[in-house]
Amino acid sequence: MTTAADRLDLRLSAEDKHRIRTAASLRGMPVAAFVREAALHEAQAVIANPPTVHKGTVSARLRGRATTRLSTDEIMRLTRGI
Repeated sequence: MTTAADRLDLRLSAEDKHRIRTAASLRGMPVAAFVREAALHEAQAVIANPPTVHKGTVSARLRGRATTRLSTDEIMRLTRGI
């Protein structure tokens, strides 16, 4: 039985959603399974090698961008300091 706590909702641009659907299709996986696997893989990598982020660094990078639509890649670059 699925409860609200078991769900994760995210907003994606049409381009990002298409990229994820394409990748899932190439792997022969449902989109939800593909996203879950990718997220858990990334979570494990971060837990194993936590980034050293000074307090406020991520919020400082994102400041002023709250009204701008950022792609998932752009958010990842900002939060990882790439």
